[in-house]
Amino acid sequence: MTETFQFKLLATDGKARRGEVLTPRGTIRTPAFMPVGTVGTVKAMYLDQVRDLGADIILGNTYHLMLRPGAERVARLGGLHKFIRWERPILTDSGGFQVMSLSSLRKLNEQGVTFKSHVDGALYHMSPERSIEIQGLLDSDIQMQLDECVALPAEPDEIERAMEMSLRWAERCKVAFGEQPGKAMFGIVQGGDNPKLRERSALALKDLDLKGYAVGGLAVGEPQEVMLDMLDVTCPVLPEAKPRYLMGVGTPDDILKSVAHGIDMFDCVMPTRSGRHGLAFTRYGRINLRNARHAEDTRPLDEQSSCPAARDYSRAYLHHLIRSNESLGGMLLSWNNLAYYQELMTGSRQAIEEGRYADFMAETQEGWRRGDLPPV
Repeated sequence: MTETFQFKLLATDGKARRGEVLTPRGTIRTPAFMPVGTVGTVKAMYLDQVRDLGADIILGNTYHLMLRPGAERVARLGGLHKFIRWERPILTDSGGFQVMSLSSLRKLNEQGVTFKSHVDGALYHMSPERSIEIQGLLDSDIQMQLDECVALPAEPDEIERAMEMSLRWAERCKVAFGEQPGKAMFGIVQGGDNPKLRERSALALKDLDLKGYAVGGLAVGEPQEVMLDMLDVTCPVLPEAKPRYLMGVGTPDDILKSVAHGIDMFDCVMPTRSGRHGLAFTRYGRINLRNARHAEDTRPLDEQSSCPAARDYSRAYLHHLIRSNESLGGMLLSWNNLAYYQELMTGSRQAIEEGRYADFMAETQEGWRRGDLPPV
């Protein structure tokens, strides 16, 4: 435990990095996957399960928690950690992603964003300062700057406009954040699929001397190759001694390749959202439990898994639950998927320490290529 926010780079293997983010609420082992707890809950999971799977940190969303139960209410109740019974670190998104995803419900200008609530239609204004204030009321350990995320493809002028405004907002967020011992504010590199804009954004944020840096605006419609190219432009510019977070990514393959390009932290709704829709991630690749081939298959998803959801329940039962729209089906597959993501992170950390990350990635990808067990 530490009283300050620190990052320690423990090992490298090529561009892949093994490190630790030290916070007063605990150590985040990197590469790290952060389960998404948008409104204070990782959907279909008990937080005790999330902790026991090896998650050192979870993510909450400023926009959604602003709407309900409200940041001021969470503060009166002792902060988000106490409210949801999670003692480890929490990272809060700034609401910037909703600038894109809720584009039909918001108005944007230099001062910030005015949202029309998707819940009751009420209007909420979020400036960079208000975003940081909300995250402070939630008492999150890592707070993100407010930014504008642009869906790709987009016109170059639009990408540049959003990137420049995001930089101005980053400066305002830094002032609003001030000095919060033991906590951090991360800047967010924008620039779409334009290498020159990405480099400009990263250099300007580096000059702000923040405690960490995120790469935003990727995995929003562009091919994986473009995402990785942007990482190759961005990561070398960012300080080696600060953590790097790729926002909203992604598939297991996205994550493994992004680690190889120098990323330390990830988050994505994919493992839990996919689980609720009958899709399992395993060392065999993706398995769709809706398919009829599983209806009389007594084998588990993966008998070698340490997760009871993958090891102890038959595919036939999981298939039945999913086809019957039973909540338990989504719960078990979300459990399996988060377990698999954490196993990937554990394997990645060990492989980097041993100097065999490329081999680990190739072996994992070969398992996916071989595919699932043959039908019974």
